Amino acid sequence: MIYTDTRDSSVKVDFKTAVMNGMNQATGGLYIPTSFPKLDPAFINKNPTPSFREIALQMAKPYVEGEIPEEDLIGIIQDAYPFSPKVAPLDSVSYVLELFHGPTCAFKDFGARFMARTMSYFNRNESTPLHILVATSGDTGSAVGSAFHNVPGLDVTILYPEGKISPLQEKQLSTFTGNVRALKVKGTFDDCQKLVKTAFTDTELRGKLRLSSANSINISRLLPQSFYYMYAALIANNRAAMDNKIHSPAIIMVVPSGNFGNLTSGLIAKEMGAPIAGFVAATNTNRTIPDWIATGDYNARPSIETYANAMDVGAPSNYERIKSMYTLDQVREMFASYWLDNDGILKAIEACNKKTGYIIDPHGAIGYKAWEDIKNGGIADLVAGVKGDFNKPGLTPNVPSWAQRVIDKKAVGVILETASPAKFGQVVTDAIGKEPPIPARLEEVMRLQDRAIPMNNDYNQFKEWLLANL
Repeated sequence: MIYTDTRDSSVKVDFKTAVMNGMNQATGGLYIPTSFPKLDPAFINKNPTPSFREIALQMAKPYVEGEIPEEDLIGIIQDAYPFSPKVAPLDSVSYVLELFHGPTCAFKDFGARFMARTMSYFNRNESTPLHILVATSGDTGSAVGSAFHNVPGLDVTILYPEGKISPLQEKQLSTFTGNVRALKVKGTFDDCQKLVKTAFTDTELRGKLRLSSANSINISRLLPQSFYYMYAALIANNRAAMDNKIHSPAIIMVVPSGNFGNLTSGLIAKEMGAPIAGFVAATNTNRTIPDWIATGDYNARPSIETYANAMDVGAPSNYERIKSMYTLDQVREMFASYWLDNDGILKAIEACNKKTGYIIDPHGAIGYKAWEDIKNGGIADLVAGVKGDFNKPGLTPNVPSWAQRVIDKKAVGVILETASPAKFGQVVTDAIGKEPPIPARLEEVMRLQDRAIPMNNDYNQFKEWLLANL
């Protein structure tokens, strides 16, 4: 497989180069495959549905062909995934894709664990460590830290915005030892991300340190997240006839979105043949992409702090990948877009619990409310020409190609629940009046010592620290 660059299509590199570099230091662009191979329809249509690990193997093979032998790839997948996603029904046409059953209780475990083992595989014959720099607005850092902890040949520095993530999320970041450490930056996630991106384009720094990324900037984080889209789409497709008497339903993936890496992974799964009709980009007040879809103008902006903090991203990196894959008109055909403010998030958590008994986290709650509004008349209003103000919470005025399937009751929604509600205990408690259950692995983290290192939002200070300590 050949990979190119979102900013220079003449660039051609292999998988190893794309993974180990993270991004193209010459252009600042992101790597993306030049093509998306289709899975064999016989495999996709298998009944019963293939296991998650079987799907992971078949989807990963063409992207690493000639670089990782199948036997080694099987080992990477088995080691990365001692857990699987789960699909839970909310009602006859709504499912929750639970992505929090990994070690850090967040969807980022799926990408981070595959990436860590892939990087270790490629680095096995190197004499110096590969230094991973990662910015996080919440769950990425802990997933990366956990995935890379004590993995040979790899060293990790995590940057997070001080005071802008939940206490439990901060504990998960600030307590690592050994080859993983965290810097708490006086600023926003966008500031952290800018520090990391600047480091990658710093020729002097890269001349002294071997650097790579572990955000959804890195293609080896993005590709494995496509596995669970394929898995969930096949599960929903096979269950629909039994659950709701809908044969061959239009499957709509409702995706809480911040940096838009997760949604880009869904696009990859769709390109590879997953039976996905379309997507809902569900965001918080940081609505850069919904505004782009609504108006055609992309305006990156400073991030705004919200209850769904992992999505507090004003300049989503993966906009570049989406724009390189599709025209705006094609995006509008595939996507509905939706956003909620903090008050709406609390009401959505409460409504989900009251209506279904399910306890959902603040990010998944935006997806839940988006799908509820869509299937209960919101998309019909758009088709009828009733278009609300995109500056107010709710659906933005865009009619996707699958809208009529929803109106005709021929669609099902799969809402991505990206993190355990226990990671946002206070917000959930405020919404439903009771604390969500805390998994034992999260309780253990709360007892560990904080080790985070303070850092100003200053690139020169950050660079000096890297050179002095790595």
